Amino acid sequence: MLPVLFGVTLLVFLMTAFSPGDPVVAMLGESAQGISREALEELRTQLGLDRPLPAQYAAYVGGLLRGDLGVSIRSRRPVLAEIADRLPATIELAVAALAVAVALGVTLGVVAAVRKRTWVDGAAIAVALVGVSVPVFWSGFLLMIVFALELGWLPASGRGSVRHLILPAVTVGVSSAAFIARITRGAVLEALGQDYVRTAHAKGVAPRRVVVRHALRNALLPIVTVVGLQLGGLLGGAVLTETVFAWPGVGRMLVDAILARDLPLVQGSVLVISLIFILVNLAVDLSYAAINPKVRYG
Repeated sequence: MLPVLFGVTLLVFLMTAFSPGDPVVAMLGESAQGISREALEELRTQLGLDRPLPAQYAAYVGGLLRGDLGVSIRSRRPVLAEIADRLPATIELAVAALAVAVALGVTLGVVAAVRKRTWVDGAAIAVALVGVSVPVFWSGFLLMIVFALELGWLPASGRGSVRHLILPAVTVGVSSAAFIARITRGAVLEALGQDYVRTAHAKGVAPRRVVVRHALRNALLPIVTVVGLQLGGLLGGAVLTETVFAWPGVGRMLVDAILARDLPLVQGSVLVISLIFILVNLAVDLSYAAINPKVRYG
């Protein structure tokens, strides 16, 4: 985890440092035109932007080790406080979207595997391909037009109640469900061809019990892996979905920070997103031993 986090901090720092534009001018906006060059240089000095890049990076890492992610250039608030305000909304959206993705993806994958080479299998694969291919911003706008503008069943944007959560969760969940369905189908197909499944059929075990207790249970490792990857990405912020539905999460905050050249907020947001992603994948790796007793860590 530590080498990955170090690499993330270095890459994000270099990308923001070499990106075009002046963060001081971006922070001041139109008022920068009426400020003298000396005042701009003084402000740049206060922000530490006049120092060499190695010195800036060393100061940034030193602040991270003290738990200080810096101060937002726009709001003048601590970056950690800005992220803490937005993180609950992203977690809420990620958990709801993952519930949709797992329910839909695992169901489609198992059905496709059990009905291999039938029209059911073909339909499930087609649905998965559509889910992978359709951009989330397009499907989000489509759902908004149908269920919010035309039918008026759900609110089009914002965060407030469970009804506000449905459209963005379905938009992100369907996209993630396509990946889960494809992995589930392959894993269950492989499990169905094993000797223990044929033995269970020979003993007269009910087909549904064979699929759930034997095939699906032994196919969980790759399924849990892809679910963990999807959860890490969702917790990182579904940027497009949060933007389309005006969902006040970390992803939307990150986009706004990039457009405003708020470098401390960009760096802090990416670092927190990366840390969450790493922790989720660590939890997935550790769960392997609980899922499959044959897995041991030395």
